[in-house]
Amino acid sequence: MPIYTGRGDEGRTDLRTMDRVPKTSPRIESYGTVDEVNALVGRVRPTGYEDVDDHLRAVQNHLHVVQADFANPEPDDDDPQMDGDRVEALETWMDAYDEELEPLRSFILPGGGDNGARLHHARAVCRRAERRAVALAEAEPVNEHALVYLNRLSDLLFTLARVVNQRDGVGEEAPDY
Repeated sequence: MPIYTGRGDEGRTDLRTMDRVPKTSPRIESYGTVDEVNALVGRVRPTGYEDVDDHLRAVQNHLHVVQADFANPEPDDDDPQMDGDRVEALETWMDAYDEELEPLRSFILPGGGDNGARLHHARAVCRRAERRAVALAEAEPVNEHALVYLNRLSDLLFTLARVVNQRDGVGEEAPDY
């Protein structure tokens, strides 16, 4: 069976409900940008730090749930849906990583070592995914846990970038104003 179907050749795609929508719809923009975040997170792994890699793998699975959530405007109880437990997991992980870090004294420039810079890149795209999801939520109902998840995930990716850079011995740089 070929990977191509040709069904999207005219700029339309299927939602989970099998409704055909333009590929430029806010719903498609939302889950497409989440897919981009997921690919960037996958680009970071492996970092060389088992705890970070385990959390990033879990995040990738969570992002598949967010995508499924956004792709399905009419979910049933047995459909994948983001929930508050996954948001709490991110917060728990961040709290633990924060204990390793010096408190921030200023903004920092995104970058550092390869893995830290990739995590900063994923964070920036996650913020875009969140903006796309908020635009979707302004147009039609969405699962609020998915919105909160994306907000919290960008915080986790920022924290992980700092942790990985610190573990790699790469210092943080403040911007010059």
